[in-house]
Amino acid sequence: MLFTTASKLSENLKNFRSSTKKIGFVPTMGALHSGHMSLITQAHQQTEVVVVSIFVNPTQFNNSSDLEKYPRNLEKDINYINENYPNTLIFAPAIEEMYTRGCQSESFDFGELEKVMEGAFRPGHFNGVGTIVKRLFEVVQPDIAFFVEKDFQQLAVVRRLVEITKLPVKIVGCETEREPNGLAKSSRNERLSETAREEAKVIFQSLSKLKFAFNDKSPRELKDMFETELESNTKFELEYIQIADEETLQPVEEFEKEKKYRAFTAVIVEEVRLIDNIALN
Repeated sequence: MLFTTASKLSENLKNFRSSTKKIGFVPTMGALHSGHMSLITQAHQQTEVVVVSIFVNPTQFNNSSDLEKYPRNLEKDINYINENYPNTLIFAPAIEEMYTRGCQSESFDFGELEKVMEGAFRPGHFNGVGTIVKRLFEVVQPDIAFFVEKDFQQLAVVRRLVEITKLPVKIVGCETEREPNGLAKSSRNERLSETAREEAKVIFQSLSKLKFAFNDKSPRELKDMFETELESNTKFELEYIQIADEETLQPVEEFEKEKKYRAFTAVIVEEVRLIDNIALN
């Protein structure tokens, strides 16, 4: 069932809340693929009612060209959901529906989480994410919301957002779905040529090598390893490789026992920005 206004969706969801059915929510920007479907599957497994939003949020793009080129096919997305989970509620609002006072983001204090990696390279990005996620949470009022770990920093920011706003939503992080060659599933993959899409497998392969070398290398040595791996392909532009504390997301110079770490990267291939990460221990 498709809804384009917040009022109609809220009215429909009242019936489910009155029967104490749990509402699951999967926010997306469309161009759906099997990675999104994995989130929707988990939502259906854990809740009785599932809402999927399809909204390309302009305020989280700090690059107007990236916004313009972002793949969009609403009809295809709706059919894809209906073919797999016909009882899913789909919320596909217009920009004016979500931004009633002009297309501007709110300002949030995400602390150190927003000062590294994606936050450092995409100024204002997480304020845009926080603004639309907050708005969507207020409309849907889900019990549980599902996000993919490919966007691990965004997942951490959303959890902080829930703390800041005190919205009663449980945030569930879900494992990253991958192409057969290991490339993380992403809507942006559609913009890659077949050759580049195949060659981009080196991103996850290189991250995986860091995981195997974790016990024998320092953070600096792991970063050097990754940079060397990518240097062999001149089509790739490495934006960053960061070894960080999994809880704080702050870069580390040395490893400590009892702490968990991740490697994070952003690589530009054919003007398409691809991000990925891997747990190191």
